[in-house]
Amino acid sequence: MNLLVGFDDVLRAIVADLHIVAAIMAAIYVLAFVCAVREIMISRTSQGSIAWILALALLPFPTTLLYLIVGWKAFDDYATDRIRNGRAARPLRAKDLALIDHATSDLWPVQSKVSEVPFLSGNEVELLVDGHATFDSIFAGIAAAKSYLLVQFYIVRDDALGKELAERLIERANAGVKVYLLYDDIGSTGMPRRFRSQLRAAGINVAGFNQRHKFLRLYGPTRINYRNHRKIVVADGEHAWVGGHNVGVEYLGQDPKFGRWRDTHVRVSGPAALACALLFREDWEWATGEVLPSNPPASVATPGEQPVLVMGTGPADRLEECAIAFTDIIGRARHRLWIVSPYFVPDTDIRTALFAAKLRGVDVQIMLPNEPDHKLVWLASIAHADAMIEHGITIQRYQAGFLHQKVLLMDDQIATVGSVNFDNRSFAINFEITIWFTDPQTISEVEAMLVKDFESCRKVSLEEVRSRSWVMRFMTQAARLLSPVL
Repeated sequence: MNLLVGFDDVLRAIVADLHIVAAIMAAIYVLAFVCAVREIMISRTSQGSIAWILALALLPFPTTLLYLIVGWKAFDDYATDRIRNGRAARPLRAKDLALIDHATSDLWPVQSKVSEVPFLSGNEVELLVDGHATFDSIFAGIAAAKSYLLVQFYIVRDDALGKELAERLIERANAGVKVYLLYDDIGSTGMPRRFRSQLRAAGINVAGFNQRHKFLRLYGPTRINYRNHRKIVVADGEHAWVGGHNVGVEYLGQDPKFGRWRDTHVRVSGPAALACALLFREDWEWATGEVLPSNPPASVATPGEQPVLVMGTGPADRLEECAIAFTDIIGRARHRLWIVSPYFVPDTDIRTALFAAKLRGVDVQIMLPNEPDHKLVWLASIAHADAMIEHGITIQRYQAGFLHQKVLLMDDQIATVGSVNFDNRSFAINFEITIWFTDPQTISEVEAMLVKDFESCRKVSLEEVRSRSWVMRFMTQAARLLSPVL
């Protein structure tokens, strides 16, 4: 009798557990259905949407969790903040101050409309090659700041370079300069609390980009895949530094794993610096909820004569505007198109545009690193690069260290330096910044820089591509399937 009573208790416990399991499974299927409906409504590519819908139907767990992290884009609040900050009114303000270069803006209408800011005249530009030149210039600018400093990096490490940055920012804060530091939570995962605490103790405003959008809050998981990849330093609204460098000793070539780190930054002085400051303000408000004071200056210094366009792009854009801007440039190339990127994982539109440029007789050369820092992305990049070679496009592998610069040169007409990699993450997922130049002086300097870099490259031959082992081809093609999220 006691045995039967014990068995009955176990049976009731199992039934109760089954009810819990059934409730959990029902909730997962309901969530999967919601995700599938949403994917249909916001679909941009049928292939990606079909893949998500099939996975949600056949394997709702863990696909629903992955979709919330990777697929659910929710940045309407950022777009609202941007509108409230008056981005649409910026061209009018630039017009009032007589800063617009109308001829250049009319020549490059796609880039101007994507940026929502025209080409601004009156700038001085300095190309900064590699880490020492970049941080010497940034630190000199920080030391000279009198009013405010806006500092934003994807990665800020607590190493020798990070400590020097902190010391210099603290010195300026102690001198009465308003200092703001914004970092990306994913890129700066290893930043210790102590690092932030010492800055805050000195009166420096410090924030992570997802500070108000934690993982466990509503929509929180959807933010993890969307990084703020921008690198911006602005001093007093007069000087700005933008490019590929983050804050870490590897960017100075001091990491034995990578050795020399080949990267490019640029300093712009003049009206374009204010455009960089406006992008920082948008990011800061979304990250913290705090609106930074922005009193339009009565006049803006114009230390040079170069027109410069500051283009900020990201997942809050109504369209994939970064991809649109670069696709347009590829389509307009007639003689030369040189692209330099550490990660080359283009989507179908970019690949097609590159193939078409080659068929027009354009000298299309793509410079990529020879060694990986992210293995999976590197494997996918090989698959895409091999396809370029099959279509007659030249792939150059940089040999003199790790290549991390993000530079484009089209004909003798336009050049870019910024944070954008040639991959779907930069074009559609990350918040990025690109500086566009049309002045012959800067174009000539970019050309000379890249010609020197090409001397340290190895051209990948068609024979090398066709001699890859079956295992290597399988690995690269398998990695290529993940291109949309790499």
